[in-house]
Amino acid sequence: MKVSYHPEAADEYEEAIAYYEDCQTGLGKQLSQEIDAAIKLILAFPAAWTTLQGEIKRILVRRFPFGLLYILRNDEIYILAVMNLNRKPNYWKERV
Repeated sequence: MKVSYHPEAADEYEEAIAYYEDCQTGLGKQLSQEIDAAIKLILAFPAAWTTLQGEIKRILVRRFPFGLLYILRNDEIYILAVMNLNRKPNYWKERV
């Protein structure tokens, strides 16, 4: 199964890693590892996670206040947002 990102989700991912790396050396890498682990869980069990709206699902990232919002498309996981759970909760709806 293929994984792809909405362009803004890819930016969110990079910005989050940079922010945490600025906070403490190595923390950005740890966030990246946790996001990768969440993606592996999605790939293993694509339909298992919480449905937010319509076909949009969310998995929470361990240890960090982030959730991955994604859509299943045929043989693809399309990541709609790398969402900071402490910020605007519905900003991603414009991406659907």
